[in-house]
Order: sequence, then structure tokens, then C-alpha cells
Amino acid sequence: MNLHEYQGKEILASYGVKIQKGKVAETLEEAIKAYEEVTAASGNNVVVVKAQIHAGGRGKGGGVKLAKSLDELKEHAGNILGMMLKTPQTAGGLEGPGKLVSKILIAEDSYAPDFDACKEFYVSVMLDRERHQNVIIYSTEGGMNIEEVAEQTPHLVHKEHIDPTLGMQGYQARKIAFNLGLSGAAFKDMTKFISNLYKAFVGSDASLFEINPCLKSANDEIIAVDTKMSLDENALFRHKDLEALRDITEEDPVEVEAKEVGLNYVNLDGNVGCMVNGAGLAMATMDIIKLSGGSPANFLDVGGTADAARVEAAFRMILRDPEVKAILINIFGGIVRCDRVAQGVVDAYKNIGNINVPIIVRLQGTNAEIAKELIDKSGLEVRSAILLQEAADIVKEVLA
Repeated sequence: MNLHEYQGKEILASYGVKIQKGKVAETLEEAIKAYEEVTAASGNNVVVVKAQIHAGGRGKGGGVKLAKSLDELKEHAGNILGMMLKTPQTAGGLEGPGKLVSKILIAEDSYAPDFDACKEFYVSVMLDRERHQNVIIYSTEGGMNIEEVAEQTPHLVHKEHIDPTLGMQGYQARKIAFNLGLSGAAFKDMTKFISNLYKAFVGSDASLFEINPCLKSANDEIIAVDTKMSLDENALFRHKDLEALRDITEEDPVEVEAKEVGLNYVNLDGNVGCMVNGAGLAMATMDIIKLSGGSPANFLDVGGTADAARVEAAFRMILRDPEVKAILINIFGGIVRCDRVAQGVVDAYKNIGNINVPIIVRLQGTNAEIAKELIDKSGLEVRSAILLQEAADIVKEVLA
């Protein structure tokens, strides 16, 4: 589950991580009030206006602006609120439709009083799946072009793996501060920053914390100026307060609907819609579609308790994608009954009407014979298969 910058900063602050302070606004009036509160607290009339969307690269898309007065605040806030912000990380990149900005963050100027005395770093924490350890990735070259730094000068990007049985050790935080070239008060503050950052990562069951830039201020304080944060959805049952931070307006509406009806759905960019029960079978189905010359349009696991209503709902979700040229239904009836799935296919066909894409069905396992009979007697234009490879070959044929 992705969070907005301001939400991530609130979590960091609760673990003692120093953050760039600010106020969230959804209207111009709220932005003006936030500006007055932030400038009064900081004693500085300069603020940063930041679009709040679930995507990085906001500065490159015009979603981050410096306001040196109330008039400039009004101008920038008015322009950013309601804009369709396009960044390298939004769908389609800078040529795509962008994301609607409904919230902005009015943040203090962390670079005051001496911009030239500040230094930007990059710090992130994530899971290294190959080593089964969390890893802190950091660099002296923080800022908007960190992707280019990683690609062109990888020796400037460092990694520190954390043994999960031991946790973060003091020497590791000191090593990171040393490799970043810090000394004195900044060195001490960075070691504390890294330690608290890791505590926040583990304590919130996060899958990603990215601080870019992580700023050494003119006063040698280490501050999280920007935050990108993702939480492990499988652990949200332990964090009801964090689950409440979900912003469904930032998520794919079809995926949101799928969660509400108990389906596991992920939208992809292929041309073959998939409806499968079980994540492992779904991955195998997607692989064989790819090997047969097609491309999966989605990951859709109807689960082990699928009934006719849920299957119909899944059908409707797949058909909303205009790129879908065929639908492959691959069900192994272990827990789920094949006849229930077949009834769902029949009901969907009748209720939706005008399904203009070929449908290939492979049903094996519990009540598979009854399921086949239901489909055969329905009069539907559905092609059946017994083997998975056979189903994939039919998909290849109908796409030709």
C-alpha cells in the first residue's frame, strides 16, 4: 500500500526521524492558511508547494514549486491543485494522462538560512529478496537525478545489509554516516537518523522507505525532505491505524473494486484476460500465455471459494479493458467447484451480453464433468480445453 509524502513523514516523525514540516491543503483557502501557519512557525516566508500523488519525479513534472511570498503561494497552489500531473513514474510517463492532484503539501524551507551549506543525500530501506535481508541503499548524490547516478556511476551507490536476527547495529549506522563523508554534529545526527529510520521501517511493516533528498542542513541537522513509502499489505492487520491511510483515489479503480468483492486483481498491459483460481496457477497461466505468443492483460485470482456471482464480477472487470482480445479461464477444482465457476461464466455471458472476444475455458477437478455439461448446453460460443498447453494453443490461434 503506497502512502502520500505527508503521511510517510508523519510515520517517520513518530519514530524520532527529523522531517521537513508542513501542512496539507485540498483547497486554495486551506493552502493560504497552511502558508500562514508554516511561515509563522519557521520564521521564514519561503515555502515549498508539493503535489501529493503516488508517484515520484513530481519536480520534473511541475508538481513542486518554491513560493517566496503569499502571492506566489496563491499562484502555485492554484496551478497545482486540480492539475493532471505527468511524471516519469505516472502511467505512460510524461506522455501519459497523468494523475489528478487533489492535495498539496505546504512545507517549510529546509534549506534556509544557507542553501550553499546544505548537502543532499539519497537513503532508502527495502527488502533484498535474494539475500533474505533488509538493505539500506545510500548515496552522496541525492536529488532528482538519482536514477542517472545509479545507472552511470554505480560506484557512488552503497548498500548495507541488515541481519534480521540481529537488527540494525550501531557500527552500521556509523559506517553509513562515514561513507557519506560526514563529521562532527552531522555525523552524529546521521547515525541517529539511520537508526530511527530503520526502526520505522520494521515497526510499520514497510516494504519501501525512500528518502530523497535526505538533507544535511546548514545547521548540520539531517532531515527527510521527501519521503516515498510503501507498506506491506499482508501486515496491515497489525496496523489498523495505518490501513486507514489508504487513498483509493490513487489506486486503479478496478483493483479497488476487486478487493471489495474478495478478488485478487492486478491490471497489466497485455491482450489476454486471465481468470484463474490460486496464485501459483495464475502465474503458470500467465507464463504459458507469454510463451505461446500472447501477453497477459491481468492477474486475477478468484480464490478457493469462488461462486457464480464472484465469477461474473471477475468477468466484468476483465472486459473493461479495451485491449483484451481473448479471455482464458483456467480453473483447477480443488476447493472451488468447477460447476460453480461454469455457472458464473454462463450467468456472465447472459447478463453482460455482447461479449465480442473469444473465451477459452479449462476446468479440471471437482465436478469438472458437470461444469462441461453446463457450458455445452448453454449454447455459448466458448471453446474448451483439457490441457493447459491446449488452452494456450487455442489462445494463440484466436489471436492470429
